[in-house]
Amino acid sequence: MIIACSEGSDQIDSRTVFRYNEHANITSMDPAFAKDQRNIWACNLMYNGLVKLDNNLQVVPDIADSLGVSSDGLTYSFRLKDSVYFHDNFAFLPDRQAGAKANKTSTSLHKVTAADFKYALERLTDPSVASPGAWVMSNVKQIKAASSKELVIELKQPFPAFLGLLTMKYCSVIPEASRLVDDYDRRSNPIGTGPFYMKRWEENVKLVLRRNDHYFERDEKGAPLPYLEAVAITFKNDKQSEFLEFAQGNLDFINALDPSYKDELLTTQGDLKPAYASSVNMIKAPFLNTEYLGLQLDSDTPELQSLKLRRAINLGFDRVQMIKYLRNNIGTPATKGFIPAGLPAGGQVEGFEYDPLEAQKLVNEYRQVTGDENPQVVISTNANYLDLCEYIQKELEKIGIQVNVEVMPPSTLRQARSAGQLDIYRSSWIADYPDAENYLSLFYSDNFAPNGPNYTHFSNETYDRLYEQALANPDSKARERLYVQMDSLIIDQAAIVPLYYDQSVRFISKNVHGLETNGINILDLTRVYKTAH
Repeated sequence: MIIACSEGSDQIDSRTVFRYNEHANITSMDPAFAKDQRNIWACNLMYNGLVKLDNNLQVVPDIADSLGVSSDGLTYSFRLKDSVYFHDNFAFLPDRQAGAKANKTSTSLHKVTAADFKYALERLTDPSVASPGAWVMSNVKQIKAASSKELVIELKQPFPAFLGLLTMKYCSVIPEASRLVDDYDRRSNPIGTGPFYMKRWEENVKLVLRRNDHYFERDEKGAPLPYLEAVAITFKNDKQSEFLEFAQGNLDFINALDPSYKDELLTTQGDLKPAYASSVNMIKAPFLNTEYLGLQLDSDTPELQSLKLRRAINLGFDRVQMIKYLRNNIGTPATKGFIPAGLPAGGQVEGFEYDPLEAQKLVNEYRQVTGDENPQVVISTNANYLDLCEYIQKELEKIGIQVNVEVMPPSTLRQARSAGQLDIYRSSWIADYPDAENYLSLFYSDNFAPNGPNYTHFSNETYDRLYEQALANPDSKARERLYVQMDSLIIDQAAIVPLYYDQSVRFISKNVHGLETNGINILDLTRVYKTAH
């Protein structure tokens, strides 16, 4: 079968095109705005950084050929690979950089230098850019291009997780030369170094990427990467329609499990149903994502100020049954701490198990102390998690806690959460980088929302002291011990209600090979190829 990827392009075999769907339009091709998964995935196909994560979540060189860290933990030095080029793009032509209008079909190769990285990283903190990734550079004192191939980054204070921060797509390299082009639009005309470049973007309809013939990586046999000729991304927001497209062979994979089709694909035990076993592969893997209910700890609601009632909520429902029947066993019941297994310090803290008798006892003690005979709470959620919240609602009512469930659009929920307007809210935390500090920052006092991610307004002097000690300690084992202590405090104070530790689940057509996953569920198509059915 032959298809045309876009107007005016050469026709290519559909067996060399990888096809997937995004439920919402990609908002920007500029890596400075790679905040959500939809943008991160697209940027990961088109850009590279100094370092990246391998499938074991270890930081490894990407465009950096080598790196070093000073003994005081303040200076990071990188030497770049010699022959990494940006995508062909009209913005590199000399007359474009002088401000003149040029023929946009003309192109010019441009080699990546340290000055490009300096420009890309410093741009994140430019107020005129307003990147949501500005915080990644908040601890950076200065960035120097010591030579065309040597980049030096100096920190204000030691931060052992800094290399992990640099793996984020915010930190992708873009060409310094593009700053000289007055009308250059980074949002819709990306210039990266990745395995694919953008061919066509029709917003809310389709995005087509084509193979970068100048990509610097090769496989173990020395063959050039990527293997695919193109990537085609559609934007259909109806998940049932997406599943039908996949079932009909029009998509090569679907990511995650939606209630609209979960029982069609999976048994209650989480296994692929026989009807799909001959045509579909299912890959499940631990995903660094903790799903939880956040509690507004400085709320005027007396129920949330009571440690007894917060613990009763945690003890009052069965996470194992909830995951089995509402998630088809996709995910692990969150009976440990906030930090998920897969990270150092993850899974080491004993959390809350289902104990309705103890929960009822705590509710009765709350009534005796406060005189409140009818404790009530409101859980705010979006529609995708309504079934989970309704399950918790029914279970907590059995132990004497009246629960109202409020459903609101995701954007409204996020805004209200940040503004401290919700007593209890369904939320999740996906690792930005592979260090438990990323999770624990949600409970540091200086990070109170809306100026940081501490949406619960948890405040504890001991916790803050441990957090600051961990930031200053270069010893990974010592940091791990501190992380466990902090996680224990979060559980002891019942600052949240952990629900489950997520799993990534991918349903992949059997003619797709080489599509792997890792704990941050990134989409990497560099080594993916397709065969005939």
